Amino acid sequence: MPRVLVVHHTVSPATQELLELTLTGLTDAAAALEVELEVVTSAALAASANDVLSADAILIGSPANIGYLAGATKHFFDQIYYPCLQQTKGLPFGAYLHGNDDTIGAERALAKITTGLGWREVRSPISVNGSPDITAKEQIDDLAGLVAAAALSRT
Repeated sequence: MPRVLVVHHTVSPATQELLELTLTGLTDAAAALEVELEVVTSAALAASANDVLSADAILIGSPANIGYLAGATKHFFDQIYYPCLQQTKGLPFGAYLHGNDDTIGAERALAKITTGLGWREVRSPISVNGSPDITAKEQIDDLAGLVAAAALSRT
């Protein structure tokens, strides 16, 4: 059964809504693909290298704080980087970032880290500023579908 790891730092109503949309999107994608999909959800401060190593795809959700990835998200990457560096090359991933005004620095940091890990982006990160609108909801649904399909293709 394909496994998707959802690593998130959910600290606001908007990031909570994005997480819930993501989980619904993964469930809907599994139904549309007519497959069972194991979804493992972990807070960024609790996710481990073992979680990453057992995943077929990863979906990352993070706020952009002071122009950068949230510290909890950066901590996740710091903890898993070397243990996963050689074994997760090509791992498909997607991400959503939430900011109050912009996510540019967080996008840049995410790209540098995941490029260093050799992960494969299923689509560019979704950037949401303020409350998620209908466009953001559609993008999250699309992202979840792409991540689910990528996980399925690895099993």
